[in-house]
Amino acid sequence: MTLDQLEIGKSGRITTVGGEGALRLRFLDMGLIPHTVVKMQKAAPLGDPIQILIRGYELTLRLEEAAKIEIEPEEAEE
Repeated sequence: MTLDQLEIGKSGRITTVGGEGALRLRFLDMGLIPHTVVKMQKAAPLGDPIQILIRGYELTLRLEEAAKIEIEPEEAEE
């Protein structure tokens, strides 16, 4: 499952960070690293971009970018 498929209000744990070169480094610099828990907060009216909560701050990503982040859904909500 990828981050763009996560439902609003649900959490997941990052398993793989995709992208190449500068894009991948940008993801890592923003805190999108494996084993980090993210929570989908909201989406724009047309679905793009999305807002997630990660490491105590809100981050906005385009769906195209979020599709490069693989996650596994968290069973219990925090």
